[in-house]
Amino acid sequence: MTQTAADPSGRSFLAEARDAVTPRATLLVIGVLALQLLFIASYVGALHDPKPKDVPFGVVAPQQAAAEQTVERLDGLPGSPLDPRTVADEASAQRQILDRKIDGALLVDPAGTADTLLVATGGGAALATVLGRLVTTLEEEQGRTLRIVDVVPAADGDFNGLTSFYLVVGWCVGGYLCASILAISAGARPANPRRALIRLAVMVAVAVVGGLGGALIVGPVLDALPGGVAALWGLGALTIFAVGALTLALQGLFGVIGIGLTILLVVIAGNPSAGGAFPAPMLPPFWQAIGPALPPGAGTWVARSIAYFDGNDTTTALLVLSAWAVGGVAVTLLAATWHRRRGEQGAGAGPAGAGPGSGAEPGPGRGAEPGPA
Repeated sequence: MTQTAADPSGRSFLAEARDAVTPRATLLVIGVLALQLLFIASYVGALHDPKPKDVPFGVVAPQQAAAEQTVERLDGLPGSPLDPRTVADEASAQRQILDRKIDGALLVDPAGTADTLLVATGGGAALATVLGRLVTTLEEEQGRTLRIVDVVPAADGDFNGLTSFYLVVGWCVGGYLCASILAISAGARPANPRRALIRLAVMVAVAVVGGLGGALIVGPVLDALPGGVAALWGLGALTIFAVGALTLALQGLFGVIGIGLTILLVVIAGNPSAGGAFPAPMLPPFWQAIGPALPPGAGTWVARSIAYFDGNDTTTALLVLSAWAVGGVAVTLLAATWHRRRGEQGAGAGPAGAGPGSGAEPGPGRGAEPGPA
């Protein structure tokens, strides 16, 4: 009687545990633990010890011989923190900084003992600070003094030039959360291409509204970031849709696991390599390499260009975002078509089929479509 009162079913605890924790749930938990550890490894690995490496850097001197001598000295620094090259004059150096071809420039005055360093905190205050410390130390070793001029200063409301990064991260979060909610509410895999198109249309609407909202918040509302609202709106819409389309594509291929894969690409790999807290030349080589190819890095680069660099050098990054958007749309539709055909074949095979037009995994909790997506 006591055993029955404590456990009316009469089943052992082990049997109950096996029934409660399914193999699928176990695999999902293991996947979450893996993402957690990868999150720690990626952020700490990318950001724990930032050092400048091959920073594009200009050298200006009235005499070509003095400029080449300075370039040779800077190029021989231990660890290769700078990638120096001669620049014709100060105006050319400022133009190249605005064009995002170099991140700083040293104006050498052979006739005196005071030189000038040009930096751009709008492109990342951390890098400008590191350049200032590095060149100041070199100048002191030569018995010279240094004046630092910020030719592209960050806005007063943009502390450390981080607003662009936070803005793009917010847009990316909106993209994959919206797509994830569509999957959770109506099945991870769209039952047919029509439903996939509906989900993509929802992402377009969310992207337009979210892009405008972000641009207004960082601009007129908080006065945190300069630059045109229209340009930032367009960037925001493209970023949100690109990440949303990527999420829908991975869900179409892998079901709910696709959400985890999106987090792996966008959050774990994309955010620390985006050049937000530390611009790309301060990141380890692996993170420098992957950052520009992922939505957070491409979006952050364009946002900073819009805000501080007259929209210069954005073509490649915009093509990257467009490629994620177009690729996501194509894979989403192809996956939906494949699942529909698979469902039709299963229906034609006999009673075990999923039924006409379902194209989704049958059974509760397995990504089935309970209704129109």
